[in-house]
This record gives sequence, structure tokens and C-alpha cells, in this order.
Amino acid sequence: MSQTVVERTAGQIAESARQASRVTSAVADAIEDGVGVVKRAAKQGGDAAEEFLNDTTQRLQRHPLLTVATTFAVGLTAGTLLGWMIRRR
Repeated sequence: MSQTVVERTAGQIAESARQASRVTSAVADAIEDGVGVVKRAAKQGGDAAEEFLNDTTQRLQRHPLLTVATTFAVGLTAGTLLGWMIRRR
């Protein structure tokens, strides 16, 4: 009788070990998939940033006067807003 209890316990332990192994495998696969997704997203983000920078550089080179005028207007507006905010205090 004690032999059957030991055998059942051993069987339950073996089944628990198999389930733990499957869970560990599933978690490792999920982590691997997540790392792959993050790597792809980072690469796509880097590519998009590089393309944006190249497009901006070409636009600045094609329209230098517009670039200078826009920069002046933005600087003047920012300076006016900052001066107005400081004066209100």
C-alpha cells in the first residue's frame, strides 16, 4: 500500500516537472518573440529618423531664404513670449 502512494507521488512529481518545463519553454519563447519585436521596431524607428533627417537637409538646401526667414520668425516669437512671461511675474 505504501508503495502505491510513493508511486503516485513520484508520478505527480514527474508530471509537475514536465508542466514546469513546458511553462519555462513558453516563457522563453515569449521573451524571444518580444526581443525580436523590439529590435524590429528600433530598426524601423532609426530608419524613419534617418529618412526624416535626409529629407529635412534636402529641403533646407533647396529653400535657404525660407529657412532663414522661418528661423527668424520662430526666434522672434519665442523671445517675445519669454519676455512677456517674465514681465508678468
